[in-house]
Formats: sequence, structure tokens, C-alpha cells
Amino acid sequence: MRFGVIQFPGSNCDQDAYHALVDVLGQPTRYIWHKDTTLGDVDCVVVPGGFSYGDYLRTGAIARFSPAMKAVIAHAESGGLVIGICNGFQILCEAHLLPGALIRNRGLKLRCEYLHVRVETTNSPFTNACRKGQVLRIPIAHGEGNYFAEPSVIEQLQREDRVLLRYCTKDGAITDDANPNGSLDNIAGICNERRNVFGLMPHPERACELLLGSEDGKLIFNSILQHTKAGRHEAVRVS
Repeated sequence: MRFGVIQFPGSNCDQDAYHALVDVLGQPTRYIWHKDTTLGDVDCVVVPGGFSYGDYLRTGAIARFSPAMKAVIAHAESGGLVIGICNGFQILCEAHLLPGALIRNRGLKLRCEYLHVRVETTNSPFTNACRKGQVLRIPIAHGEGNYFAEPSVIEQLQREDRVLLRYCTKDGAITDDANPNGSLDNIAGICNERRNVFGLMPHPERACELLLGSEDGKLIFNSILQHTKAGRHEAVRVS
């Protein structure tokens, strides 16, 4: 499977994502510069964390208009897979590939720590290798990870089974104390209606090796690999 990792001025998790995909998972991966107008032959685009364009104006607002993001939007509209991590989630919301917005953390402080998220559904290309209700230990590092949307949007996300991850205790309980940033409904990650675009604030690329404290992030990437492999096998059977 072929991955592409977008690089914006200010990205600081692009190399983390590249390392996880290439050195840990052994997948062909290439960097895509923010001025590139095409993505090349990639199956899944990673929009990484960091401070794209210095977070000027507001997080993700400038990156949304980069030439590469036009190609990412076209990729998503054609059914290609896109995963936005932390700042990448913010960019996907600014680009209207995902609903809602990420605003300042409750308490107005940066949160950088390991925490727990619960897998709410396995019905997605990004969580199919998990178990429903499985608790993952994955780090966060953000100052603006407070997911906000209108009540009608939250209700739609719930109704359509599009909340993929929620912040929880280590035992899987959804509590306010387990919510690090004030996100509505303890939301840590959501997908779009077609289920091919996923945004999450936790960093799975930083949890792919025990040396870093957890391998739970590999489940997110293994889900993508499993989904693509199954799709190719299906295509072979149909042909």
C-alpha cells in the first residue's frame, strides 16, 4: 500500500508519521510538499500534526488553501483514504472534509500526555482491526483540540455511527474527567459520511513502538492496510 505524507511549513509530525509507516510498518511512503498540485500514486494521504503556517489566523486555516490540499480534497471526493492527525484534523475541518471545528482547550492550556480512547465502532477503514469498546493508549499534544459542532451535527455523527474514538478512562468509562480538552461528547476522532476521511486529535504514529510507551497506534494503521487489502481481493474476485 502506498502512503503520502503532506508537509506544510511548520509541520513537526510528518517525520514521525513517515517513520511509523516506513520503518515500523514497512509501507512505501513519500512526502508531498504543500506546493505540489498532485499527490502521485498514493492510496492513503496522511495530513500530519504540527503548526502548519505557524497556526497564524487560526489552526489549519491557511493550510486549507495550499495547492496540496486541493489535491487531497479531490482524492477524498474520489473515494481515496485520508487521515488527519492533530493539526491534520484541524485542517480537514477547515477544508470542510469533516464537520465541526477544533477550538481552544478547556482550561486554555496545552495538553501533552498519554491518555486513553475507546473505539466506538469498527465500521470504518481506520478501526476495523480493533474491537468495539477496545481501549487504546495513545498520546495527545495540542492546545486547540476541543471538538465543537452544532447540536444537530453531534446528533448526526451519533446517528450515523461516525464517532470513531472517544476519550475515556483506562477502564473504558466515558467521563468528563477523562476528557482532556472539553470536546463535546468526549469526541477524539470522527469520520465523514463516506467513511473514507478520518480526523483524530491523538497521535497514533507516536504509539507504534513499545519503546515509546505503546503499540496501540499500530491498530489504526493496520486497519487501513487491512481495509485496502480486502478491497483489492474483492476487486480480483469481481474481475
